[in-house]
Amino acid sequence: MLISSEQCNRSRGAHVLVWDQSRLNDIFEDTKPQRRFSTRYFVTFMLFLGMANAYVMRTNMSVAIVAMVNHTAISKEITEIWDDECPNQNLTEVDNGQDGDFAWSSSLQGYILSSFFYGYVITQIPFGILAKKYGAMGFLGWGMLINSVFAFLVPVAAYKGGVFGLCAIRFIQGLGEGPIVPCTHALLAKWIPPNERSRMGAAVYAGAQFGTIISMPLSGLLAEYGFAGGWPSIFYVFGAVGTIWSIAFLWLIYEDPSSHPKIDEREKKYINTSLWGTGDQKVPAIPFKSILTCLPFYAILLAHMGHNYGYETLMTELPTYMKQVLRFSLKANGLLSSLPYLAMWLFSMFISIIADWMISSHRFTHTSTRKIINSIGQYGPGLALIAASYTGCDRALTLAILTVGVGFNGGIYSGFKINHLDLSPRYAGFLMAITNCLANLAGLLAPIAAGNLINNKPTMGQWQIVFFIAAFVYIFCATFYNIFGSGERQWWDNPSNDVREIVAIVPAATTTLTTNGVNPRFIAAIDNGFSGDVAPKPSFNETGH
Repeated sequence: MLISSEQCNRSRGAHVLVWDQSRLNDIFEDTKPQRRFSTRYFVTFMLFLGMANAYVMRTNMSVAIVAMVNHTAISKEITEIWDDECPNQNLTEVDNGQDGDFAWSSSLQGYILSSFFYGYVITQIPFGILAKKYGAMGFLGWGMLINSVFAFLVPVAAYKGGVFGLCAIRFIQGLGEGPIVPCTHALLAKWIPPNERSRMGAAVYAGAQFGTIISMPLSGLLAEYGFAGGWPSIFYVFGAVGTIWSIAFLWLIYEDPSSHPKIDEREKKYINTSLWGTGDQKVPAIPFKSILTCLPFYAILLAHMGHNYGYETLMTELPTYMKQVLRFSLKANGLLSSLPYLAMWLFSMFISIIADWMISSHRFTHTSTRKIINSIGQYGPGLALIAASYTGCDRALTLAILTVGVGFNGGIYSGFKINHLDLSPRYAGFLMAITNCLANLAGLLAPIAAGNLINNKPTMGQWQIVFFIAAFVYIFCATFYNIFGSGERQWWDNPSNDVREIVAIVPAATTTLTTNGVNPRFIAAIDNGFSGDVAPKPSFNETGH
């Protein structure tokens, strides 16, 4: 069998490719480790905690800023800051407008909330490139350490530096969190065998919702009962937790199984033999022109941008809405604001099983599955935002609608979020870097738009406009995706167009080589220094997924 240089070169740092996953369990049964809690599971658990910490850091300001603002001082400068359309009846805990230390208008609050995302956005693509060249573990660990340490400086910056000082600190925190997505993806590719990536990846990225669920209620409790004046304790507590995690991550986690000194040899062999092509492969140049003229790619991009705008509107503004209009207390505010994200977490797990069944049953194509599930994930919250804007002062109904709507948003993980891999398995990382960067740019506009719309007049009517804009963005982007989206591999990603360089010869009678990989027995022969006679030319079976 003739093997190309792309298949044989296995040095560290480049793309991770795999062979036919359906045969993986049988092929490597003799090398599969027997321990119930293996090193790769610990790596997955640490990445889950890292993702949770990252989302804690980006959401805690949404609750803290409610306690930081001096509403009495603002009301002296403007006509009205509190919405009195909803009476305080039927509430066990009513927020009568506790005063904070800062007279920040709603528009200023919007800029403060968005400052984090400016730092986060500009580091997406650079860290993706650096992680590929120098390794992901260090960038992820040190980045999160910077994020966590600067959390301690948030109270000092707010008191001493005002709006500009606070925005600068939050911007630096965003810079530190930039590596979380590209570096987490790179580490999963190096540590997790192909037949385990779906559930391990889902477990890691579920940390995003878990962090939101933890952050909002705990931040509310700390703001009301915490030390150092209440809200500062939010940043001290989460900063300490993040610092401990970062140090533990840098100390205990290694770049890949080969560099881990204490990993079980059986597990190391199992992982390493299930992955190949981790080297500086001669991968064809990125087809920029083809990508930029690909409508299915723009469908993903628009769906991603629409999701981020709607999601950030809810994540950053929901606590403010619940205080200004629904008049919940800080403690209840944080707890109730987290319910929609708990629903999203649970629903994302459930709908992913449904999506897998739809594809494996052969009753639905990749394209139809992605569009159906994504429609649930984006039409659902869009319609819920419209409905919630008409519920008036019915607090229970409003919260129930928002919870169900945001819960449906969990469908996007089995919709457009993994659609990059359908279009182009080999360039999926690059496609994700582009869409994630631009989507976060759209997301950071959400709190600014909401802040300016409700500035000086946080009435139900103004909040209805905020909800309507987010709903329109959700529905328009989902519709564009349904029209132009695709689950089929694109022609410009066809490996048959590659130039293959012959570098190794292994005897074989007949062998089928797929785009997903190569017969592992031949890889093992090459690794063991085997050389032999020239083999018959293999037959290639190019697969679409």
